[in-house]
Amino acid sequence: MGLFSFGSKKKVIQFPIGELLKTDIHSHILPGIDDGSPDVQTSLALMRGLAEMGYETLIGTPHVMADLHRNDRETIRAAYEQLQQAVNEDPTLPKLHYAAEFMMDEGFGQLVRQGSLIPLGTEKHLLVETPYLYRPLNLESYIFEVRAAGFTPILAHPERYHYLFNKPIDYERLKELGCLFQVNLLSLMGYYGKSEKDAASWLIETGMVDFLGTDLHHEKHLARLRRFTVDQRLVKFLENGTFRNQQLVATAVVS
Repeated sequence: MGLFSFGSKKKVIQFPIGELLKTDIHSHILPGIDDGSPDVQTSLALMRGLAEMGYETLIGTPHVMADLHRNDRETIRAAYEQLQQAVNEDPTLPKLHYAAEFMMDEGFGQLVRQGSLIPLGTEKHLLVETPYLYRPLNLESYIFEVRAAGFTPILAHPERYHYLFNKPIDYERLKELGCLFQVNLLSLMGYYGKSEKDAASWLIETGMVDFLGTDLHHEKHLARLRRFTVDQRLVKFLENGTFRNQQLVATAVVS
């Protein structure tokens, strides 16, 4: 068993996570610009599902990747405005904002230097990710660049990075460098696998998690999230956690 393993006998209970968090800082609900929602109607259905879970504010964070999803401020704003027009017609839907999820890849440094980043909220937090299977050689340099540019990096789903599995010192090092951590709710359910679940649980129990996010891409994700269950031992950590989701309200218009 690995360092983060917790055994197989666990009691799971349903937990009203949307009512606790109110704000989702990580989702792919903006239509037609990455591997998330393909169109406005799907986006609206996803938003309605999250509203029924208790969410009041949603931040769409489409991928920005050099080799696959080459989004920028203009493409993201256009998708946001298209969806917002439909949202305006239904007052029961959550408030909608936008930012982006930036892959720290070969094009990332240039985006930082060009001032092409799209922050989460008015406090200049930046949602970033890395490849799942390997640690970027220049990861620490990217983090330094982000901080030097005046942003606080939020590392998306650190529990999913294989190069961090069973390496608490490496998680602690990222914290020392100034990264905040956002764990996926689906990880706590075992959706991605046991290693991811164990890592997510360990991060929650050690108090390293600053934000919880849906990372919602499609209706399959939504169906699982609407039946959100968690190991009973984690309930107290969720109820007493100092998650900062509601502190981040992204501006609808980015200058």
